[in-house]
Amino acid sequence: MIKTLRILFLVTFLIIFFDGAVAFATPSTTYWSPAVIDVQPYNVWHIGIDNYFIVKKPSSLKPNDGPSSFPTDVQITVGVLPWEKIQMEVGIDAMYPSNDPYMFHAKIGTPENSIFAGSPGINIGIFDVGTKTGGAANAGRTDYDIVDFIVGKTLPYNLGRLHAAYYVGNRAALRSSSGDEQNMGFMIAYDKGFFSTTDKSGNEYKRVVFAADYISGKNYIGGGGFGLYYYFTKDISLLVGPVWMNDTMINGPMKITTQLDINI
Repeated sequence: MIKTLRILFLVTFLIIFFDGAVAFATPSTTYWSPAVIDVQPYNVWHIGIDNYFIVKKPSSLKPNDGPSSFPTDVQITVGVLPWEKIQMEVGIDAMYPSNDPYMFHAKIGTPENSIFAGSPGINIGIFDVGTKTGGAANAGRTDYDIVDFIVGKTLPYNLGRLHAAYYVGNRAALRSSSGDEQNMGFMIAYDKGFFSTTDKSGNEYKRVVFAADYISGKNYIGGGGFGLYYYFTKDISLLVGPVWMNDTMINGPMKITTQLDINI
C-alpha cells in the first residue's frame, strides 16, 4: 500500500509541476510532527526555513550520540485544491548540506465542521518520500515513505486544539539504531493561541501560539518538544523551542529549533 501511495504521490507531483504550478513543501506541522489538521490554502505559498542545533560544545557529546545538528530544511508549500471542504497540499523539502537533500510529501483532508456540524478535521497524507532508496536503515537512505492518518478537533471553552494520528512507513528504512523494525506508531499534538490582534486589513490572528507534540517510535522521526510561535504579522512567524529525540544514537541529544514561516 505504501509503495502504491508513493507512486500516486509522485505522479500527482509531476502533473502539478508540468502544469505550471510548481509545488515545494514539507507537510504542515504543529511543532516537530506533521500531526495537525491544517492544510495549506489553495494557491497560498508557504516558505519555511527550519534549523535544529545543540547549545553545547560538540566535544561534550557522548561517543554513541548522533549528530549535533541537522541540515537546514528549506521548504515552499502550496495548496492545490480550490475547494473549502476538501483541501490538499503537496511539496518538497531541500535539506542542505546532505547528499540526497530532496524529500516530497502530499496531504489531503477536510477542515473541521466540513462533514457535519461539529465534525473533526480529518487528513491523510504521505511524507518523507526521499530519493535515496536501498541500503541500510539510518545509513543514508531517505525513502521513509510515511503514511499518516490524522484527526483533530478544537476543544470547548477556548482550550486550544488537539490532534492525534497513526503512522506507518517503510519497514526497511524506519528502524532503531540497533536495527529493530520501528515503522509504525502514533503522533499527538496540541496548540493554543494567545493575545488576539487585528492587522490594518481587519484580519484577526493570535500574536503568540503555544505548540507541543510527540511522535512515538525509536526511529529517525521519533521525538517531540514544545515551544512558542510569535506572529509578526498573520503571515510571518518565528517558532523557538527544544526538541527531544527517542533514539539519540540516530538523532543525537536534545536540540533547539528555530523555524521561520512565511505565507505569500
